[in-house]
Amino acid sequence: MNKVRVGFVGCGGMAKAHADAMAGFKDIEIVAVTDIRRETAEAFVSTRPQATIYDTPLDIVDAGIDCLFLLIPPYTHGAPEQVAISRGIPFFVEKPVGLDPDLIRKLAREVEDTHLLTAAGYMNRYRRSVTTAREMLTVDAAILGTGGWLGGTPGPAQGTQIGSWWTNKAKSGGQFHEQVTHTVDIARYLFGTAVSVSAFGATGFNCNIPGYATDDAAVVNIQFENGSIVNVLASVSSNAAGGVFLNVYARNVAFEFTGWEHSVKIRRKGEGEGGIIKGEDNIFSIEDRVFIDAVKSGDKSAIKSTYPDAAKTALVSIGANQSMANGGRPVDLKES
Repeated sequence: MNKVRVGFVGCGGMAKAHADAMAGFKDIEIVAVTDIRRETAEAFVSTRPQATIYDTPLDIVDAGIDCLFLLIPPYTHGAPEQVAISRGIPFFVEKPVGLDPDLIRKLAREVEDTHLLTAAGYMNRYRRSVTTAREMLTVDAAILGTGGWLGGTPGPAQGTQIGSWWTNKAKSGGQFHEQVTHTVDIARYLFGTAVSVSAFGATGFNCNIPGYATDDAAVVNIQFENGSIVNVLASVSSNAAGGVFLNVYARNVAFEFTGWEHSVKIRRKGEGEGGIIKGEDNIFSIEDRVFIDAVKSGDKSAIKSTYPDAAKTALVSIGANQSMANGGRPVDLKES
């Protein structure tokens, strides 16, 4: 194909991020979009006159596209994926891939059974910092991880960019599921198969915020198949200090990831502090390029996170939420 005809389901902030990331791609055209809010879709296409607004994902597929980008909140997943699978349309889906564990497992099986080309928005897997750590850990296995995603108290939910759904756990899955999923995914990528998760949440500290109904903080422990362990902190109540970090410790090497961009400092036994690998500024463009190239060629080998793999990451944080709701009792993940 000369130009890949792209459809967008969802026209909010993540749609703008991906559209901007692909703005320099000469071999794609965003031709069809839909959003549950017509005005959001109209604002999106106002600077992209080649795109037509449709009422539903099914209408987009019928319009004749080569791939779909599903850029929607957690609570709206399911039907768009089913449309893409039923029509054999390759799709890119933003994280996390949903809230219903049974539906997520079902969709993952259908993707695998049909061999459909998919990708998920765990962009950190494409960072050189993460790929370098993963390669080094193949010969010196990760044993312990400590990470966190510590942010401040949200402002009034209505009318803000994140919208009221983000601070409503029934719609977002909570901060740990919707945001800290990136840290969970890197842990899975570096440590292997997660088999158990336990968690505690803290509530009642952030007060008088319209639409706010979620955890203020959480502490989560994940155990992996080889016996390694990771502890992850989450907070939307840390107004004096915080940030994004992940420390990974093996016997002879350690990795200190910092910031949203996940720059890493590598330390080796006997050598002290090593160099720093800076995180890429154009990471959305990097992951989108991989997906578009796969759609054009049919070769999936460069895709680092597929829908079935992203489903496993989602099931870890869903398990954490189940543990929070049950007094911190461990949840057996039974990843396959």
